[in-house]
Amino acid sequence: MRLETIAIKILPKFILAKFGVNFGIGKFAFDQKLDIKADITQKYGFSGDILDLYLNNKNQVVHKWHHYIPIYEKYFARFRGRKIRFLEIGVSKGGSLQMWRKYFGEEAIIFGIDIDPNCAQFNGQAGQVRIGSQDDLIFLESVITEMGGVDLILDDGSHNMEHIVATLNYLFPKLSNGGAYMIEDLHTAYWKNFGGGYRSKSNFFSFVADLIDDMHHWYHLNKVKRPLISNNCASIHIHDSIVVIEKDNVFEPTHSQIG
Repeated sequence: MRLETIAIKILPKFILAKFGVNFGIGKFAFDQKLDIKADITQKYGFSGDILDLYLNNKNQVVHKWHHYIPIYEKYFARFRGRKIRFLEIGVSKGGSLQMWRKYFGEEAIIFGIDIDPNCAQFNGQAGQVRIGSQDDLIFLESVITEMGGVDLILDDGSHNMEHIVATLNYLFPKLSNGGAYMIEDLHTAYWKNFGGGYRSKSNFFSFVADLIDDMHHWYHLNKVKRPLISNNCASIHIHDSIVVIEKDNVFEPTHSQIG
């Protein structure tokens, strides 16, 4: 038995957390014998067709947290039926790209990237797959050029804090105005083996806090910390393990009185 496994069994949780031991996602696994659709519809009051696409997925494996499904609909629905350019970072077992193809339609330009060369087998099935690292800026540039630009990005890649920030800093300026950048599985921000930690400066939510301060720079005297993002950050949305940053023109606020 591994020492970490023994430690989890005998030490209090707060002591384990102090030393960066995380508990993985195993304890959150849904019992596959139960009704997945009922779980999502009853908890979140959601029954959109992306739920059916997820439930009816076949051939390639897709793995999603249940509360992600209505969040996807909230931010992605407006892109459906358009010739959008969608990039998914992290191909894994191929099922996610398959789901997005059915969701966005045949007109969408869909690319997936992954560092695992085994993912090349999914190239051409539901979208184009390119093999490379999400923190390799030359590689990212080549993919965006091949796509002809990008309107929507979903980071489901390494979930490592340094990688998330490097990719965001490079790709967000290339995102089209009106586009959205979603980062998921951010529970890893609290795990040291992903470069995070509770209240750590490297925790991605510390980066998000800088973006929030930047968004409100009109009202304080401090400099903008994250200009690559903040200069065109129209909104920031935070959900459990998900951050969505929407891009658009940003104007100095003004107000008036009428009547």
